[in-house]
Amino acid sequence: MAHKRKTLAGFQTGAAAMFKSLGIDIIYGRGRIEDEHTVSVDGQTYSTKNIVIGTGARNAKLNIPGKELTKGSTEFLDLDRLPEHMIVIGAGVIGMEFASMALLAGKKVTFFEYADRPLLAYPEKYVQVIVDKFESQGAAFHFEQAVSSVEEVEGGLRVSTKDGTRAVGDFVLDATGRVLNIENIGLEELGIEASPRGIKVDNHMRTSVPTIYASGDIVDKTIPKLTPTAEFESNYIGRDILNPQGPEIHYPVIPNLVFTLPRIGQVGVTIAQAKAKPDKYKLVEIPWGKQKDWVNNHELDSELALIFDNESYLVGAGAISSQVGAWLDWLAPVIEKRMTAKDLNSLIMSFPTQTYMLWSTLAALLKTE
Repeated sequence: MAHKRKTLAGFQTGAAAMFKSLGIDIIYGRGRIEDEHTVSVDGQTYSTKNIVIGTGARNAKLNIPGKELTKGSTEFLDLDRLPEHMIVIGAGVIGMEFASMALLAGKKVTFFEYADRPLLAYPEKYVQVIVDKFESQGAAFHFEQAVSSVEEVEGGLRVSTKDGTRAVGDFVLDATGRVLNIENIGLEELGIEASPRGIKVDNHMRTSVPTIYASGDIVDKTIPKLTPTAEFESNYIGRDILNPQGPEIHYPVIPNLVFTLPRIGQVGVTIAQAKAKPDKYKLVEIPWGKQKDWVNNHELDSELALIFDNESYLVGAGAISSQVGAWLDWLAPVIEKRMTAKDLNSLIMSFPTQTYMLWSTLAALLKTE
């Protein structure tokens, strides 16, 4: 925590100084859009040519008795000491990632999840590896359970479900999702269409008011809502403001990771999509940890799946490994640029590395010309 606070403090002061050096003013306060060219902040109005909404999201709270006793990701990441027994409501990305930290530190974790398994958007085979590991570390999972209340009792906080299942811990993490920060910022008065899914934008990231853009978590899109996605959108918006007649936004394939230990990730066409359309995709599953152990840090349970189309171009990948981020970042341009074996064989990789093994494995499977 000392390292985290020191690091974040550096980011905060450094970013403010950088903005100032670039001629960017930071106005602290609650902003509200008054019209297509005006923003008010605590009674002061500011005129502008364009407005970009990037207000992000916050922790959701289950609307149940005792919800004030639950904590969100922000509070968890500011703890001075880990709880001895953490109860997690929701086995999605945040719940699983934070549980991974607590379990590695020797703490107890109990999950209550409404669905029948964790991480529904990720490969079930890989998710099961994480579940098995968590259980071996002392985690307990209660699936298909709807939490009905949280209450203070002797010994801590008791979480109860509608069917009577209970657990008592000393910290309850509500990891049931995120809520968009779009209330009371002036959208309704301007007729800007928004819903719990986000603000509707066109292919130039503009709202229904052409001078007002939106970026990041608050946008109503099906693409992964991630930090690099928001950065990509914001960079595009900057270019579009300078050149309104420029091209529409085009998203490349986006690597999507879960930072459990080990990590799970996917990019492009998913394993589930490939299995659902065997006439369209070829799925090559590689027990990477067993086959490449000599260069894989003895991570025997790591696996890699490569997905090809009917022309043998790489169109997707999924993996479980502590190194999955580097793998997918390396594979993403192969997918996006539709690289062939000839393209890969024009390169030289460092040896012996995992990326070398990816290169040599993939070159033998890709379209040749």
